[in-house]
Amino acid sequence: MKTVLAVGLSWLTIAGRAQTVPSPALSATTVTDTLPALRVAPGQTLPAGPNVTDDKIPKKPAADKNELRYTLNESGSHFFRITFLNQTWVRFNQNNPGSTVIQDPATQTVDFGLRRTRMQLYGQISDRVFLYFQYGMNNFNYLNGFPAFNTTGTPSNRKIAAFFHDALGEYQVVKNKDYLKIGGGLTIVNGLSRFTQPSVATIMSMDVPVFAQATVDQTDEFARKLTVYARGQVGQLDYRFAISDPFPIQTNGAAPPALGPNASFALKGHHKQYQAFLTYQFLDKEPHQVPGYMTGTYLGKKRVFNLEAGLITQKGAIWLKETGSTDTTYQTMNLWSVASFLDMPLNTTTGTAINAYLGYFHTDYGTNYLRFNGIMNPASAIANSSAPGGGSISGTQGNAFPMFGTGSVVYAQLGYLMKQDLFGAGNGTLMPYAQAQIATYQRVSQTLGVYHVGINYLLKGHNGKFTLDYQNRPYYQSALENTKIVPVGRLGQLTLQYQVFI
Repeated sequence: MKTVLAVGLSWLTIAGRAQTVPSPALSATTVTDTLPALRVAPGQTLPAGPNVTDDKIPKKPAADKNELRYTLNESGSHFFRITFLNQTWVRFNQNNPGSTVIQDPATQTVDFGLRRTRMQLYGQISDRVFLYFQYGMNNFNYLNGFPAFNTTGTPSNRKIAAFFHDALGEYQVVKNKDYLKIGGGLTIVNGLSRFTQPSVATIMSMDVPVFAQATVDQTDEFARKLTVYARGQVGQLDYRFAISDPFPIQTNGAAPPALGPNASFALKGHHKQYQAFLTYQFLDKEPHQVPGYMTGTYLGKKRVFNLEAGLITQKGAIWLKETGSTDTTYQTMNLWSVASFLDMPLNTTTGTAINAYLGYFHTDYGTNYLRFNGIMNPASAIANSSAPGGGSISGTQGNAFPMFGTGSVVYAQLGYLMKQDLFGAGNGTLMPYAQAQIATYQRVSQTLGVYHVGINYLLKGHNGKFTLDYQNRPYYQSALENTKIVPVGRLGQLTLQYQVFI
């Protein structure tokens, strides 16, 4: 009984002293350090008292996470990460004259689609070993199918769309140094330009300039190739050299053009493709961990100014047969570019930033090579009477224009990131932009220009953003003049994209 009375008196003393503490802001450690030690008889326990630590000290909320990452060691230098990307399009398009949608004439279309749906699985699994996979699908709209939509009775299956984009392993030769990394597999590690190997989750505009993915779905798999490569950073120089084993044109899922006086990818012969890309980084170095992919904009988080140059060459990639000749001529594909890239903050206090690119591309696909392309084309066909060349050039319907050709291209883009929290804390900001692709091709009678203006609403950086984009492009008459296509007017396309990325 005496022990119980002693304990009770001790707790009354504690309560009294606790109430005399002058400031409730004092920590639990400060309070308990002023209390006398309590003596407890053997076998006795103290009655439950107030939990000062839990009740009096507010807990700091856990920081938001924007990645799915599993660490493999204590320091976090070994890890495995998973990302998901989805880009949904809602689009209005003025179709090229003569376009049809499921055999009905259509001067304009409204369509919905998935421009890209991807997942990445990658990680630094040891000090020197990096593993990378990417799986997903692209350009999935109502016409999606394999083989492609047709009216000839050939069955087409819309459920075949996703595929491995990348699957590769990489070895870092010098531990913890980026001097030399050797890798191989199915990869976008490439030559020519930064937009030949773009990080599509960080695009500054709504979409990349696809002409820079020079052999896309011709002799590659959506710009990826079976490749062995060496890449690295030495001082301010970033380099990559690659040897690729290109796919034959016969496996790209489309009927190849007939052999004739205009160059096309050869159906006979097989030669390796050689590629190189060099970047001199005057300010901050760009990240070098994920193989190949180059960031579109860092949204003011880095100071980047680069001069860049790249090339792709392949012997015997192209063939043609001159009119009246019985001999087949094989030509080398030679592509090269020089460019400058700027991405840096303007005001670190407000968060404003600028993004700019200017590049010159020399594109030699052989004599008179020309290919139309329309991104996620909303039209299924075009009447030969309206098609450029009277139907002799494939894929000219819908939103297609001469995207690839022998000649030269100047590409420029400019974007301005407005101040952070433009609409209030947590409500995001805006980034307006403009793009211009100006090309001179052998088979086009005049210089062609394709222009974009748009604006990004960045809800949470690249993790959640809306983009509204307007494109203006030329269209062409059916009749040729001196074997060249002739522009007769311009058409527009308005697209709203919603991107979610984690």
